[in-house]
Amino acid sequence: MPGTNEASSKSLPEQSSLIQVLLVDDDYFIRESLKVVLCLDAHIEITGMASSGQEALELLESGTMADVVLMDIRMPECDGVEGTHLIKSRFPEIQVLMLTTFDDDEYIIQALQNGASGYLLKNVPPPRIVQGIKTVHNGDMLIHPDIARKLTGLLQTPVPAPSHEPSRTYGLTRAELSVAQSIAEGLSNKEIAAKLFLSEGTVKNYVTEILGKLNLRDRTQIAIYMLKQ
Repeated sequence: MPGTNEASSKSLPEQSSLIQVLLVDDDYFIRESLKVVLCLDAHIEITGMASSGQEALELLESGTMADVVLMDIRMPECDGVEGTHLIKSRFPEIQVLMLTTFDDDEYIIQALQNGASGYLLKNVPPPRIVQGIKTVHNGDMLIHPDIARKLTGLLQTPVPAPSHEPSRTYGLTRAELSVAQSIAEGLSNKEIAAKLFLSEGTVKNYVTEILGKLNLRDRTQIAIYMLKQ
């Protein structure tokens, strides 16, 4: 018995360090291929696979653990847009990362509005998928610059307007505005810190201030807000 307890205690740190990922795609081959690729990384654990957003929700509700849901955007029955809404409504702490193509602009907009943390193009190299999962797991947003530029004219959801500051600055200081614009470009806190010669802690503080001033929920909404202007 002592040996069993010792083995259990030793396994806990290893488990807690893993990023638990739920794969969602209606294509069996893609699901299995992603599983093989992602399992090569020592920090990622595949906890389940689903063929639709609804099935993913059911797995989570049945007890399947996930830090990140990697989900296709176009699926029959319940696509990634609706799946994101269902998952974020029930499990707001789970990050959703979309798999998409350049032709899915409007789907991407809707997924971001529903709470997705970003998206990856399906043709990116496997290491980029791994890094993307780690990026959103760390609380950063992932937006491909090429698609970010295309999104500017497609945003449809009204955004809150500052009541007392000129619209040119959106109620933000110059430093906060620079951080907000960098978020809209898809940069992580680390990348923003390097770009603006700030510490990551300072960037995090700016993000908090931006969210409060604009009455927004997360980095994704900051990006949507900035792209809308």
